[in-house]
Amino acid sequence: MLTVTELPDPVPAEGEILIRVLAFGLNHAESYMRSGAWGQVAQVTGIECAGIVQADPSGRLPAGTAVVAMLGGMGRTRNGSYAELVTVPASNVVPVRTSLSWTDLAALPEVYAISTRSPICPPASSSASTAARSCSAPASSPR
Repeated sequence: MLTVTELPDPVPAEGEILIRVLAFGLNHAESYMRSGAWGQVAQVTGIECAGIVQADPSGRLPAGTAVVAMLGGMGRTRNGSYAELVTVPASNVVPVRTSLSWTDLAALPEVYAISTRSPICPPASSSASTAARSCSAPASSPR
C-alpha cells in the first residue's frame, strides 16, 4: 500500500545529485518491493525518474537542468523516486533535451538500461546513437 508521508528533504553527498522529481516510472519490480516479497527495502520505493536538478555539488549539472535517472540500489539501499526530491549517484543521471512529456520521459531510463544490457543486444558500436538503439534476435532465429 502506498501512503503519503512527510520526510526531511534529502541532502546530496559527494558524488550525488539532488533531483526534483516531476515524473517516475512504475515497474513490476516495485510491486514486489511494496508487497514485501523482496524483504527489507528502502522507505521510499522507485527505480527511475525524470525531473530537474536542484543541486549538484560537483557543479557538472547546473540547477534547472532537465534529467532522467536510475536511482541505484534497486529500491533496497537508498530512497527511490516516489518522492518529490531524491539524491542519485551522479553517474546515474543523464541530462536531456526533448519534446517528450515528463511522464513519457520517466518511462525510459529502466527500459533503456535493460535493453542496452540484454544478452541478445549486440554491443553498441562507436557510431551507434545512444539516443535510440533497438535490439532484436537475428532474422534467422526463431521468434
